[in-house]
Amino acid sequence: MQPLKVAFRVDASLQMGTGHVMRCLTLANALKVRGAECQFICREHPGNLIAYIRSEGFQIHVLPLMESTAAELIDFKVSKIEPQLAHATWLGATQRNDADECSAILSELKFDWLIVDHYALDVRWEVALKRHYRKLMVIDDLADRPHQCDILLDQTFGRESKAYAPWIPDACILLCGSRYSLLRPEFAALRAYSIERRKEPHLEHLLITMGGVDKDNATGQVLQALKSTELPANCRITVVMGTTAPWLAEVRKQAKQMPWATTVQVGVSNMAQLMADSDLAIGAAGATTWERCCLGLPTVLVVLADNQKMAAETLDKAQAVVILSLKKHLITELALIIENLRYNTRRLKRITEHAKIITDGTGSQLVASMLYMSNI
Repeated sequence: MQPLKVAFRVDASLQMGTGHVMRCLTLANALKVRGAECQFICREHPGNLIAYIRSEGFQIHVLPLMESTAAELIDFKVSKIEPQLAHATWLGATQRNDADECSAILSELKFDWLIVDHYALDVRWEVALKRHYRKLMVIDDLADRPHQCDILLDQTFGRESKAYAPWIPDACILLCGSRYSLLRPEFAALRAYSIERRKEPHLEHLLITMGGVDKDNATGQVLQALKSTELPANCRITVVMGTTAPWLAEVRKQAKQMPWATTVQVGVSNMAQLMADSDLAIGAAGATTWERCCLGLPTVLVVLADNQKMAAETLDKAQAVVILSLKKHLITELALIIENLRYNTRRLKRITEHAKIITDGTGSQLVASMLYMSNI
């Protein structure tokens, strides 16, 4: 097979977080192993990961951030068929302007695949760029807008293909469900080790991961609530945050005041090992959910955005996680959960058993193979 040329259109920001870029990087690395040439197109939002993408060895084309009001970002002509998108302001430009800027890049490079992972882009943007790519793949988890694509990937556990029936062409290949979760290879590599060490569960090492940005400081709220829980005296707590997290300094101060040894790690490169060595995670319901499931790591799952509710509730029903609300009863709720899990190790074991069947960590390889096979 000829090596593929693949372009990714994806952004990170303080508002949208880092998960979209991280899952695209995972797929890009899986394609790179197969010889593909991958490049990125990203807008220069506050909290972007442009420097990080470069550090991963990928060429990146940077789009400037438009200084526009929300009203000015209303795209093309809004109609009953193509309504204004719920996340339109996340783009930092209009769809028309974004398409024009991307056109100038794509027209010179002749890509086989364009892969777009952005809640603020839909069929209008995709059609505007059609002449500049052979095929298009959309990564989504909202099922709320029309697309003109060849493949659509939604890695949400429990997602059924019928959710996209109104939004995609008949010939589109749908990859729905957590078996397609885009995880780095180290998660599959550590899966057996992580699951084995949970055969006799205990609660001595907690891992707190509230996303790469955590703009509302959920991490701080959880740490404060943990002070009222009954953790073992020898318990250790590891907090993982992103380099662009706005509350990082405050969380570091808070960690020093915790009753248990608490460390704050930033921009880690060994997340799989940290998860595998932890006994319980308290984490945001985002892309790292699938990483924790792959490793069978029992998780207290915190829903931080409306678009995370469906997946979180489905996982809760499957007994693969325990859901925690960040509402006014956080302290009481978390204390009850911790007490139950500390003295009911059978429940910890049961969560592992249900979580590990959600995904086995090979989704990136499955999707990369599909891109090659569908390129014929």
